[in-house]
Amino acid sequence: MKWLSSICVLAATWAVGLVQAAEDTEMKSVPLRTHSLESPYLDSDMASRWWDFGGDTMIRADKYVRLAADQPSQSGWIFSRIPLTANNFEIEMEFSIAGKGNLHGDGFAMWITKERAQPGDVFGHTDRFEGLGVFFDTYKNNRPGVVFPYVMAMMGDGKTTYDRANDGKANELGGCSARGLRSSSVPSKAKLTYLKDESLSLDLQYKTEGTWTKCFDLKATDSMPLKLPNQAYLGFSAHTGELSDNFDIVKVETKNLYQPRASIPRTKDGKKLASSFERSSKKSGGGWLWFFFKIILFAGVCGGGYVGYNAYRTRQRYNRF
Repeated sequence: MKWLSSICVLAATWAVGLVQAAEDTEMKSVPLRTHSLESPYLDSDMASRWWDFGGDTMIRADKYVRLAADQPSQSGWIFSRIPLTANNFEIEMEFSIAGKGNLHGDGFAMWITKERAQPGDVFGHTDRFEGLGVFFDTYKNNRPGVVFPYVMAMMGDGKTTYDRANDGKANELGGCSARGLRSSSVPSKAKLTYLKDESLSLDLQYKTEGTWTKCFDLKATDSMPLKLPNQAYLGFSAHTGELSDNFDIVKVETKNLYQPRASIPRTKDGKKLASSFERSSKKSGGGWLWFFFKIILFAGVCGGGYVGYNAYRTRQRYNRF
């Protein structure tokens, strides 16, 4: 009986160890203070150590960074002072779009671009940019069948102009309609996740607090490489025309994403090598489902052996009498 109990204990320990190893391979994160922003936004000398701002941007230390006010012909920006060098990152921002009028425009944008603090006519930023622009467009120019506000991403090559006449239709990598994003009853948030040269996704919160809606989830291909400049700055800008709104940034949290190096076996040339467990899973074709099935099966064998052993001892006891 002792040997059976020992095997069961070893099996349980082995299973727990594998589960912990699997958890260690999950993506970890480290906050990047240099690219995060929160109240009071400014230092004691009324400046920011990590950010520059200009144009019509106003800062109310207890509430927001207002990129553009609810007035015609406003344009403002705020940009990080140092480049965002993380290969993989997540940027979560809280923002607000609201105004007095029933008609409103134009919109604001998040930038991860080679250009830094260069005002222009693309939501307050220069055109022909190199890098990523995520546009929160609140005014419909000419895009039939699309509900506004509309959120979309564009990867600029430094030469291509933004398709302003058609609300960026020719430039869109991915996007979604977000009815209710303006004057939302819950804190409006956007979460951008980028894995170097692999994927780009955007999630929005504006319907229910704590509930995220997927806007787009892109995977890199030969025809659609998701490559950012080696030196890119994080920024935000907004623009109003004849129609206007208040475009406010409330909070920005940027995180560097990484996998623990100990959990990523590599070859001599630095390439990722599948673990023995991953290789055996692929060969068996079962993955995690098959792995847990085997654990349950082994536990069943242990349990069956224990029950059988007790039944055998009971039978022997009765046979003596």
